[in-house]
Amino acid sequence: MENTNCGNRWMCVFHRRVLTVSIVFACTVLLNIFLATHVLADTSVWSVTSGSNTVYLGGTVHLLRPSDYPLPEEYEQAYQRASKIYFETDISSMTDLSVQTQMLQQLTYRDERTLKTVLNEEAYTALAEYAATAGMPLMMLEKFKPGLLISIFQLLEFQRMGFTPQGVDTYFNSRAIGDAKALGQLETVQEQIGFLATMGEGNESEFILLSLRDLDQTDELMEEMIRAWRAGDNRELSKMFVDDMRAEAPELYDSLLLQRNLKWLPQIDQMLEDSETEFVLVGAAHLVGETGLLELLSNKGYDIRQL
Repeated sequence: MENTNCGNRWMCVFHRRVLTVSIVFACTVLLNIFLATHVLADTSVWSVTSGSNTVYLGGTVHLLRPSDYPLPEEYEQAYQRASKIYFETDISSMTDLSVQTQMLQQLTYRDERTLKTVLNEEAYTALAEYAATAGMPLMMLEKFKPGLLISIFQLLEFQRMGFTPQGVDTYFNSRAIGDAKALGQLETVQEQIGFLATMGEGNESEFILLSLRDLDQTDELMEEMIRAWRAGDNRELSKMFVDDMRAEAPELYDSLLLQRNLKWLPQIDQMLEDSETEFVLVGAAHLVGETGLLELLSNKGYDIRQL
């Protein structure tokens, strides 16, 4: 059977903010956890130019450790040159009570379904055992959809490793507000909630089992990503996250990456037609690969340069 809903590695590509049991959460693409140092090296920041107009594209890191600051200098260079900062979605609204209510409504079962009814015995037993080790009895989580539940487990794992929600997006959102820079979004919060709400739908048991398996490999996975990130190795990042998804989970690849890239492309085209300089921060999985934003923009004749 085709694997259309995969495990934690590809959920890392999606989750946009953090999810907590107390509903102070947001959905995030956890693709890029990297070790920032004072050494200048290739990083995920590119300039896209059309004539005299420039847009900067930056791959985002959504969870960081305090020791990972300051960020690589290239991010600061792009930020200082830009008059408007774009994110995938409206980060500030994530703390709004009405948005959190929408999240809860869409990320939990509102009908007779529970995890026990949608999962087979193997997946439910494995999930109950994992939840118990995390100190979260599964009976408290029965109405949570798989995407929400795995997000919470991911958050706990990253917290164990010392990461916090103060990542690149949150950092520059706060900076831009303080500096009175204009803010923009490529898609709505509701669209992002929808992606997470349907993750694993139709193959819930497979999705849970793969996710639990990969949660045990989080440390190793992060080290691989760190090495690829610090080397500025787009080919390796694409191989780790984009190519495998495209081959093994084409429906997920199409909805999660390709269609969103194609939707964002005209927005970036429009930015390159005005005289303002924009800094667009998105998950790095959206930048790399043959259908990533960098390649799509290059194919349209724009000049692409890595800072």
